[in-house]
Amino acid sequence: MPKLKTKSSAKKRFRITGSGKVKMGQAGKRHGMRKRSNKFVRDARGMIIMDHCDAKKVLTYYFHV
Repeated sequence: MPKLKTKSSAKKRFRITGSGKVKMGQAGKRHGMRKRSNKFVRDARGMIIMDHCDAKKVLTYYFHV
């Protein structure tokens, strides 16, 4: 049996932690920062942990876990 390939789009968007949770970039930070408040921009830095019901879909469809 050949190995299952990881989806390249998922590699660029998600990271899997050691405990199996899915990290993703914060939403709403692509463009339009002038209209957003400074508090929003500060709070949206870095990555966040995805909710477990959505993470289950990501892991099964994209990472074949």
